[in-house]
Amino acid sequence: MSKARVRYAPSPTGIPHIGNIRTALFNYLFVKNPKNSGDFILRIEDTDQNRLVPQAVEKIKESLNLLGLVPDEEYHQSKRLEIYKKHLEVLKEKSLVYEDESAWRFKVEKSHDLEWDDIVHGTVKFSSDVIEDFIIIKSDGYPTYHFASVIDDHDMQISHVFRGDEWISSTPKHLLLYQSFGWEPPKFVHLPPILGEGHKKLSKRDGAKSVIEYIDEGYLPEALVNFLAFLGWSPKDEREIFSLEELTHEFSLDRINKNSPIFNVEKLKWFSREWIKKMPDEKLSELIHKKYPDYELSKIIQTLPAVKDRINTVADFKEIAELFFKEPDSKDNLKDISVSSEILKRLILELEKIDWSEEKISAVVSAVMEENKLSKAQMYRSIGIALSGKLVTPPIFSSMEILGKDETLARLKACEQK
Repeated sequence: MSKARVRYAPSPTGIPHIGNIRTALFNYLFVKNPKNSGDFILRIEDTDQNRLVPQAVEKIKESLNLLGLVPDEEYHQSKRLEIYKKHLEVLKEKSLVYEDESAWRFKVEKSHDLEWDDIVHGTVKFSSDVIEDFIIIKSDGYPTYHFASVIDDHDMQISHVFRGDEWISSTPKHLLLYQSFGWEPPKFVHLPPILGEGHKKLSKRDGAKSVIEYIDEGYLPEALVNFLAFLGWSPKDEREIFSLEELTHEFSLDRINKNSPIFNVEKLKWFSREWIKKMPDEKLSELIHKKYPDYELSKIIQTLPAVKDRINTVADFKEIAELFFKEPDSKDNLKDISVSSEILKRLILELEKIDWSEEKISAVVSAVMEENKLSKAQMYRSIGIALSGKLVTPPIFSSMEILGKDETLARLKACEQK
C-alpha cells in the first residue's frame, strides 16, 4: 500500500449528522495533504436492507459536495455481493466458518491475543476469549459490516481507516478476518466522539444536525469546514481561520486529540462571522439574494456594508436588514421609545432642513440630543425602534441615509403621531 487511500463509508439510513461528516473531513484532509496526495473514496455500506432510507445516498453526496469533499471513487456494497460470496468460499475451504440457521459464522480461535497500534490511542490489546463466533453472512445472503468492510478495505487498498471510537471493540474481529485471509490490515485511526453540553452524547439540541440543515440556516460551508476541523484536531500554532485547501496542507495525524471535543454552537457562529467578514460583498450579496429572492440584489448590495459586521450567518441578514425592505409591521416596541413626541417633532423639523447624508444626519441627531440632555442609548434606541420596529438595528445614521430622507421622515412621523 504505497499510496494513501481512505474511505468514508456511511450507511444510507438517513442524512448524516455533523459528527459523521467530521469523519469524512478528517479522511479528506489527511489524504489530500501534499505529502500523501492520495484518493478519497466514498463507499456506501448498504447491506442492511431493512434500514435503508430513500434519497439517503443523494443526501450523503450533497453533504459532501456542499463542503467541497469530492470523492475520487464511489462504490456501493450492495453491488459487490458476488465478491463477498467468493471470499466466503475461501473461508469455507479453510474450515474457518460454519452455517448457523442459514447464516454463516466465523470461528474464533480462543486464547489468542490481538493488538494493534492505533494512530490516536496507541497500542490497543484484546483477548480473543471475549469474542464469540460472529456472523459474517446473514440469512438473507448479505454480508455483515465486519465481513464486507474488511474485504472492501483490502480490495480497495485502503491504507488508513478513520472511524469513531465505538468501533474499537469491533476491530479485533476485523483483525481475525485479516489474519484468516493472510492480509495486512490498514492503519486504524479511531476518533473520540464529539460531545454536547455537559459532556454528554451529542444530541439534536446540542447541534447534531446535518450539513444540509446548517447550510439552510445560513452558515457558510467554509465556516462549517473550519469548525469541524477543530473538533478533535489543532494546528501547530494559534491560528484558527483556515480554508479547506489550507487545512489539507496543515492537517497531520499526530495533532488529533485523544479527548472528546465539545460541540460549541457559539464557536461555530464565530467561525461563520469571521468567514462572512472575509467574503467579498458581491459574493455574499448573491448568497443572501439566493436565500431571500424577494429582496432586490441591488438593494442588498447597497445595504450590506451597514450590516455585514453584525451578522453571524446569511440568514441573519433578514433580521438585521429587514427595515430596508419593508416598513415596520408591528408597533409592539413603541413602548420602548424613551423620547417624547415633542423631541421627535423637533428632530423631524431639523432633519427636514438638511441635505441627506450620514454626516449631516449625525450632526442633527447629536444637536437635538444635547439640546434635550439625552444619552446616546436613549436617542439611538428610540430612532432605531421608530425606523424598524425592532430593538436591534444596523448603525443608525447609515441606516437613515440608505432609507432616504422621505422614508426616514415618514417612519419618524408615524411614531411621533402615536
